[in-house]
Amino acid sequence: MKKSRIIKMLVLSVVTILSMTSCTKELDKIEIDEDIYSSEVFYQDEASYKQFLAKLYAGLAVSGQQGPAGNSDIAGIDEGFGQYLRAYWVMNEITTDEAIIAWADGNLPSLNNHTWASNNEFIYAMFSRCMYQVSLCNEYLRQTTNDKLNSRNVTAATRAQIVSYRAEARFLRAFSYWHLMDMFGNVPFTTENDTVGFSFPQQRSRSFIFDFIISELNAIDADLLASGSNEFGRVDKIAAKMLLSKVYLNAQVYINQNKYAEAAAALAPVLSSTYSINTSSSYGKVFMADNDSNGSQTEMIFPIRYNGLNTQTYGGTTFLTHAAIGGSMNPSNYGVNGGWFGLRTRQEFVNKFAGDPRGMFYTSGQTLSIGNIGNFGDGYAVEKYKNIKSTGGAGSDVSGNFVDIDFPVFRLADAYLMYAELAARGQGSTSQAASYVNTLRTRAGATAVTAGDITLDFVLDERARELYWEGHRRQDLIRFGKYTGSTYNWQWKGAVQSGTTIDDKYKIFPIPATAIGSNPTLQQNPGY
Repeated sequence: MKKSRIIKMLVLSVVTILSMTSCTKELDKIEIDEDIYSSEVFYQDEASYKQFLAKLYAGLAVSGQQGPAGNSDIAGIDEGFGQYLRAYWVMNEITTDEAIIAWADGNLPSLNNHTWASNNEFIYAMFSRCMYQVSLCNEYLRQTTNDKLNSRNVTAATRAQIVSYRAEARFLRAFSYWHLMDMFGNVPFTTENDTVGFSFPQQRSRSFIFDFIISELNAIDADLLASGSNEFGRVDKIAAKMLLSKVYLNAQVYINQNKYAEAAAALAPVLSSTYSINTSSSYGKVFMADNDSNGSQTEMIFPIRYNGLNTQTYGGTTFLTHAAIGGSMNPSNYGVNGGWFGLRTRQEFVNKFAGDPRGMFYTSGQTLSIGNIGNFGDGYAVEKYKNIKSTGGAGSDVSGNFVDIDFPVFRLADAYLMYAELAARGQGSTSQAASYVNTLRTRAGATAVTAGDITLDFVLDERARELYWEGHRRQDLIRFGKYTGSTYNWQWKGAVQSGTTIDDKYKIFPIPATAIGSNPTLQQNPGY
């Protein structure tokens, strides 16, 4: 029988699914000899369909087959740097006013100051991760067609479950295509209908990818589980509506068309869903080790799940916690065993808080202004992610190496602020927007606002205050016209300490030179 590469991909993700409380929180490893097993043998056990689905989710959380390192899914870069969430976060945060990184590894510094080029290995890691995720989703969809299920005599009960599994796989593929479209513009495109084997995937326009994502998210709505009825960490109808609204919200950037009315329509079911803001809890609990059970989980529409024992990686929230610790900070106060002396924030961002309690900054021994990017003491440290439980004590990994903090990809607070933005753009009530905003501000202990405060400038700053270090900032600044040019400058923008104008080409990243070398049909983005 013909062997399938999916077996190699599944070494990490074959899990004891039936006893799990989440599809990605408690991954357990077993060994599969790919010289013995083929895809057909693998799928003789009907539990395999959910096990492969687990791999699709795990691809966002971990970097390889054994964790935290040693058998990476992709070659050519350190597993920590090349982990999906970490790569995405770095490209969308340290390229903005919200973060800066001290390390001088390879071409990493160029992301701090907008001097990157097509040879940047960190950009290539993100591009490769997205394409790898797409390929995994395509393979899953090939293996779950009616013809395949018929040939394997899959039971009716399992087939009924596979309907929603396939919808989740299509969501995850659309999610990665969204990242590709957002960051790279015109990108290679493949689906499960493409023949497996050597070929050059055709590069499709941003508008083509936009239409594909919209079509997919609408098509899977009927097959996804209802609001809040899936396992925590897996997507439901509301996660798809959230992504749909985000794609429409950014349509002016992606396809030069206003789609705010469509964004508002997609957002409406999110706002009326079972998800809620726990106003009796605190803002800080959303980013703690037990944020899957301390009351914060009610607003988590789509998290990437982590467990310090079972999803070990040097990326993800382990990176966001360790790398933000240095100087005189005590690592034990954050539930870990040491700091990596890397991440801080920039003064323009700090100045947006003016006493707002959501500004969780460590200032002792730190300077507000950044004179030397490589010195951890230059720039305030950020204390947002803590591997501490709300009831006291650290996470499950008693060594303090790896954390339990789930990363909030989509949460209801973001939806509230999206409504406020749409209201400021003429698609909604500013009074209702103020009510949503005040729900968040009251939880955080910040002063209330009125309908008259709901302007675009206010919403942009409020998104920074509520959603910082959650991967939104680059996209927000571009959408609001504050990223390139000189309308808004921050320290080290454009490689000048005080900040300077940067070219519009930096709104998207270059297609990596390595990718073009592998597929010479790809066309480079303008200016690179």
